[in-house]
Amino acid sequence: MNDSPLMTPKEMTDLEETIERIWHIAHRLGLDPFPTHFEIVPAAIMYEFGAYGIPGRFSHWTHGKAYQRMKMMYDYGLSKIYELVINTDPCYAFLLEGNSKIQNKLVAAHVLAHSDFFKHNVHFRHTNRQMVEGASVNAERLRNYEFHHGRLEVEKFLDRVLCIEEHVDPNLSLRPKASLVVGEDGEGPSARETPYDDLFHLDPIEQAEVQEEHPRRRFPAEPEKDILLFIAEHAADLENWQRDIIYIVRNEQLYFVPQMITKIMNEGWASYWHREIMRELDLSTDEYIQFSNLNASVLAPTPRQVNPYYVGVKIFESIKNRWDNPTEEERRDFERKGGEGLAKMFEVRELDSDVSFLRNYLTKELIDELDLYVYKREGDQWVVAEKDWTKIRDNLVASMTNFGVPYIVVEDGDYGRNREMYLRHSFEGQELDIKYAERTMQAIFDLWGRPVHLETVLDDRRLLLTYDGQKHVQTYL
Repeated sequence: MNDSPLMTPKEMTDLEETIERIWHIAHRLGLDPFPTHFEIVPAAIMYEFGAYGIPGRFSHWTHGKAYQRMKMMYDYGLSKIYELVINTDPCYAFLLEGNSKIQNKLVAAHVLAHSDFFKHNVHFRHTNRQMVEGASVNAERLRNYEFHHGRLEVEKFLDRVLCIEEHVDPNLSLRPKASLVVGEDGEGPSARETPYDDLFHLDPIEQAEVQEEHPRRRFPAEPEKDILLFIAEHAADLENWQRDIIYIVRNEQLYFVPQMITKIMNEGWASYWHREIMRELDLSTDEYIQFSNLNASVLAPTPRQVNPYYVGVKIFESIKNRWDNPTEEERRDFERKGGEGLAKMFEVRELDSDVSFLRNYLTKELIDELDLYVYKREGDQWVVAEKDWTKIRDNLVASMTNFGVPYIVVEDGDYGRNREMYLRHSFEGQELDIKYAERTMQAIFDLWGRPVHLETVLDDRRLLLTYDGQKHVQTYL
């Protein structure tokens, strides 16, 4: 642990000894975190790390914007980050300078539970645990590109790539890779895909028969979810440095995806165990009151949005209770023996994501207890739109699917045999923001270099959006 100018040597020693005790308690309770290195940092550093996600990450105005917003909220006393933990091995955790003694105890317990989750949840299995070092190397490569190609040029290209940074596929390695049929010049899809295409003297009927006998090979072979990778590998006009930037953004985004798809679980797990660990510490009456107040503020329900700490911990509590004390029906139909709550919690921690966590364990009783509803805005007021518990659960699950980003795939990378890109939105009831979609299509056009089409659904009708580099066109299909 690094020294802090606001802590005396005795206070630093006390904190180190407390963290050591918390480490042993966590293991005794069944947690198995990575070795964890704690550092105490001032607010400016804490919020920089919070805005960038990884220490040493490449500079971009969006990160600076996030930093200013978070730092302003802290300066005005509207919000506060007590800790930040980085998913690495060993794990790095940062404590906010000026935390009280009891705050640091709770934070240390919370961090170790996060580290346990990182280590054991299946969705983190392929995480690049050396991303801190990798992010610094990536940042240096971008600075080198700025030197050779100009800072403004690199930033403009980054703007386009970051528009679609969420459109990656962490499961790509499980599927066959798309292949591109290249032309004789080695660039772009070939217009000659049969040995007969150069027989232009054939009349239209004979040509149609040849094409029917040798149909055009689909590209990609299956709809491709990883739009970033598809563009990096197949866009004809990108320079090598531009492809490298796409790969950098994609690789860093893949690092964040497991955290994005397990937010409620991860925070619920950490909140459950920081409470259990704190109860094992020898706290004074005053410390216990401080802990209770701090814990209550962390788990407090929030209006208009889900508090992941609160919802997550309530679901884990429900799981433990249901498997510890099954009903007669559950004993009969599911062969639950009782007393298996803790084992079930660890099983869920290992295998689930937020989508399956909510779908499988958010019960009617929990929804009533959590007072969850679906709201909508009517005029100047928010009104309850749905009270049916299954629809509330399904609505919440839908908002978590694909980490809340519209599911869009490359349907055809050679649309019209002209290297145009045809995208399809997998519509599941949530319409796209058309203006935002059109701006994003402009970014994709700049990267792909050819017209871009996007099929979606608007007002229960199929809609095709097209951008050719100059104008947007909307066509109902």
